[in-house]
Formats: sequence, C-alpha cells, structure tokens
Amino acid sequence: MLGPLIFFQRALHRELQYVFLLLTRRAEVAIVIFSLIFLPGVVLHELSHFVMAKLLRVHTGRFSIIPHRIGDGRLRMGYVETAPSDVFRDALIGFAPLLAGGLFVGYAGNAKLGLNQFWVSLVAGDLPRILTDANAILGKPDFWLWFYLTVAVSSTMMPSSSDRRAWLTLLIAVGFLVGIGLLFGLGPFFMEVVGIPLNNGLRAAAVVFGISLAVQILVLLPTWGIRKLLNRLTGLKVVS
Repeated sequence: MLGPLIFFQRALHRELQYVFLLLTRRAEVAIVIFSLIFLPGVVLHELSHFVMAKLLRVHTGRFSIIPHRIGDGRLRMGYVETAPSDVFRDALIGFAPLLAGGLFVGYAGNAKLGLNQFWVSLVAGDLPRILTDANAILGKPDFWLWFYLTVAVSSTMMPSSSDRRAWLTLLIAVGFLVGIGLLFGLGPFFMEVVGIPLNNGLRAAAVVFGISLAVQILVLLPTWGIRKLLNRLTGLKVVS
C-alpha cells in the first residue's frame, strides 16, 4: 500500500500548493502557508530520524524543518544529516518516520477519532449505524484538531527516496537468509516465531494505511474542487 499512499500524498501536496499559489499569486507566500500547515508532520518526521540515529549511536549533523526548493524543482520540507553507517542502521533510520507516523495515525484514528468502529459499520453496509457513527465522530469536541493532525502526519510520514536507499539491500539480505533457512527445513520455526508477529504487524499496517488514505482522499477531493473553481474565477492555471 506504500504506492497508493505516496501517490495521494503527492497529489494532495500538489493541489494545496496550487490553491495557495492561485490565492496569493506569490510562490514564497504559498510555500510558507503550505509549510506551516504540515509543520507538525515535518517535525515528527525529522525528529524520528534524529532520535533513531541517536538510539543507534549514529552521528548526526545539521537538523532543519525549514522548507526550501531543491534542484529538480521539488520542495524539501526538512532534513537531518546522519553519518554513513551499516545497512541495518541506515534502514532503521530511514524507516523511523513511517514507524512514528504510523503509531500516531493509528492512535489518533482509533483512540481519538473512533474510525475503527466506523470502518466496521461501513464494511457491514449498515447504513443507520454508519450515519450514527459518522455523527458521533463529527460531534467530538476535538474532532477537527485530531483530523488535522492525522492529515498533517499521514501526509508527511512517508520515507523519501534517500530514506529508502538501504531498504532494498536489507530486503535482499533477509530474503537470502530466509531462503537458506527454508532450504534447511526451518519453515515451521519461521511460521511459529515470525509468522504470528508478522501477521499482526501487517494487519496493524493495513489499518494505519487505510486511515491515512481515507483522510488524504477526504482532503484531496475538495482541494481539487477549490483549485478548479479558482482556475475558472481567475482565468489562471498553474504550470508545473
């Protein structure tokens, strides 16, 4: 589910930047507004890199949450400089934002917004229950705060390409070790020791990704509509 999540994250970021640019007519102001909206997620993203590096005793350099444009025209929201280490530690440092963001989204979506019960009703197709659960969620006094934080975090928790650079090597190494184990008849051992925790982890990840996709789509659709309306009202279009 990483692919769809990255796709909708980029789409939401793009549409919001277009809207702010059409409203302000100034790229610098649009970037400032956009960055302030996603600041909580950026702070958690970069802080998770930093904390994981410190826990793994990897030297860190500069730390920034100030956005700036990079060479290919994209906007980099922040960064943490870390010294090169081994593949295992590099992979964990790169994975840290997804772990921290996933924990936050899971907590906010279930404990604070109550989306788990809403999802059960939705899957069951129980329309009266769906409406009741939706009304209960929207009626929470702090709904908009937690919804905003969930959007901000879920939209910035995905590891960048540099964060993921050690993943492929680590996956190949793990796959090789698992293959050797299966060759020597360790399949039942893997199923007993690794199978259950892995299954639970995948189910938790599915919940987190599902919540993340849902909130991003809920924000993306009206944002896209607003951008189209501004195109009509102003007669302007943003060219990438």
